[in-house]
Amino acid sequence: MHSIKYLIIFISFFALISCSENKMKTAFINGKIYTVDQQQPLAEAVVVVNNKIAFVGSNKETEKFIDASTKVIDLNGKLMLPGFNDSHLHFTSGGYFLLGINLRKAKSKEEFISILKDYIIQREGLSSPGTNRTSPELGRWVTGGRWDHESWKVKKVPTKELIDDFTSNTPVFVNRIDGHMGLANSKALELAGITKDTPNPAGGLIMKDPDTGEPTGILKDNAMDLVFDIIPEKSLEDNIEAANHSFKEARKFGITSVLEMTEPGELEAYERIKMDGNFTCRIYSILPINKYMELVNNNIKVHSGDEYIRRGGLKGYADGSLGAKTAWFFEPYENDTTYGLPMDIILNGELSDWAFDADKNRLQICIHAIGNKANNQILNLFEAIEKDNSKWDRRFRIEHAQHLIPGDVNRFSEIGVIASVQPYHAIDDGVWVRNRIGKEREMLTHMYKSYLDNNVVLAFGTDWPVAPINPLYGLYAAVTRRTVDGKNPDGWIPEQKITIEEAIKAYTLDAAYASFEENIKGSIEVGKLADMVVLSDDILTIDPIKIWDVKVEMTIFDGKVVYDKEE
Repeated sequence: MHSIKYLIIFISFFALISCSENKMKTAFINGKIYTVDQQQPLAEAVVVVNNKIAFVGSNKETEKFIDASTKVIDLNGKLMLPGFNDSHLHFTSGGYFLLGINLRKAKSKEEFISILKDYIIQREGLSSPGTNRTSPELGRWVTGGRWDHESWKVKKVPTKELIDDFTSNTPVFVNRIDGHMGLANSKALELAGITKDTPNPAGGLIMKDPDTGEPTGILKDNAMDLVFDIIPEKSLEDNIEAANHSFKEARKFGITSVLEMTEPGELEAYERIKMDGNFTCRIYSILPINKYMELVNNNIKVHSGDEYIRRGGLKGYADGSLGAKTAWFFEPYENDTTYGLPMDIILNGELSDWAFDADKNRLQICIHAIGNKANNQILNLFEAIEKDNSKWDRRFRIEHAQHLIPGDVNRFSEIGVIASVQPYHAIDDGVWVRNRIGKEREMLTHMYKSYLDNNVVLAFGTDWPVAPINPLYGLYAAVTRRTVDGKNPDGWIPEQKITIEEAIKAYTLDAAYASFEENIKGSIEVGKLADMVVLSDDILTIDPIKIWDVKVEMTIFDGKVVYDKEE
């Protein structure tokens, strides 16, 4: 059997190199190559012709195929893996985060105030922001930020009073790290027309002072749209600039593919970057589910697109986030009366209608669900679609899939639902989850081992910029489950740890499966796209705790080295 496979490999190689003398050939030798290919898990060398893998095997066998035109790269014993594939992030948003204000590093309300004040002063060249503003250039919106009050010394949600005195004519709307809650200053509330008399929109909450009834500045989920709707739209040039920063960041961390939650206008930026020749990360574009008819009318289905940009995915929201207390549960939060916040499209039936119709048109349905009731309801929806619509390889996805009720893990497997999860969330949220939902529900959280034990496809991502984009942090989180506060050295819910091999597969081949692309990428096999990453240390053998400090040495995309730490 193996002799037949190697014969096929040799024939494939010679076919590739004999077609034209102008082929670009690169040989990566003297490495420890973990292929994520069950038939040939380890190798020493890889030969690439143009953008495809032509040979995987030993150094000695590779010598036969190297000639004067071949570029030879000595890996010096370093570990090579398939390029990382982030199964859930917000790519252009991450670029804007890099370009804008970073409130995540604030560890107190005082630091939060200081960072925001300094940012406005530096951006607008003012000695006293918020006063005597007459130029139209002044008073531009301040957005983004990604603050996290759970990391503050006093874990109290901020209010507009913290920032009003230095932002009197600068509209500010800075979101919490999870993107499901934001703080608006008085100027932003004024522009949005939000007052004490403004009712909560469906699927959203306007937090108000219990004594005065005035808005505190905190808006949750759909209430944030009241402000988002009046913020000026980003231009194509803005999106291109932000996306280029994202491509650079992806190269740095060995990411060669992403499954990205695309907002209107961003896809055009990716197409422009591809035309300009600066495209270094494959994109599977997942649009908001309420836009599904645009795809249907343009005859776009799963598999639409090329090797660089694919389309066919749709994302909807079932609930909010645990940090904002808007994740939807069967029981109320600890020491609270709220059960969370189901989205309006769940309650009014629109999500179900859209999902049924989109599925009939061969579009992939990916639904954000965090609370155990949200996950249960989406599993019910998927089960109904599977039963009533015609059979096809639909590959449902639940994004985050964090909190479940007993028995729902099995349903992922029975229905064929991919668990699209972000391991870093486990070690970040794990610091404070029990305070939100108690010990009993905590034990049914981020159940990676249970998913795998029940033959559920596990696709890893980061949710960047909600969490750091570095995939090695995700691998570390999945295999150690050591929370970021250092208080769980043996792992938070340690029985849910998985092996490094399982984690790598979730970040490569299974993430490729989540976008219907496992036959062209995700493992180092002959005929697949030549996307690979070289690491500074062997994460297969080192103490898992040390994975946190491992660096990317080299990123190979489309057969070309696009990042080299030495350069």
